[in-house]
Amino acid sequence: MATKKNNFEEELNELQKIVSNLENGNVALEDALTEFQTGVKLSKDLNKRLTEAEETVAKLIDSDGTEHQLDPNDAAAPEE
Repeated sequence: MATKKNNFEEELNELQKIVSNLENGNVALEDALTEFQTGVKLSKDLNKRLTEAEETVAKLIDSDGTEHQLDPNDAAAPEE
């Protein structure tokens, strides 16, 4: 994995490439293990970033600055 911090799409593409390589089975065992470990780390990082983005989007801010979380069962109505 590159040392610079990639954006979400770049990391997702990297994860998809790893999965494809592993599914094809044309990778030596040692390389497959390394790729698998990299893929697991990418997957966890992407999931965390996606969850944080969802939480940010799920907030409503009133004109007075009061924040309300969206009710996940009813996206049209904020939680009280």
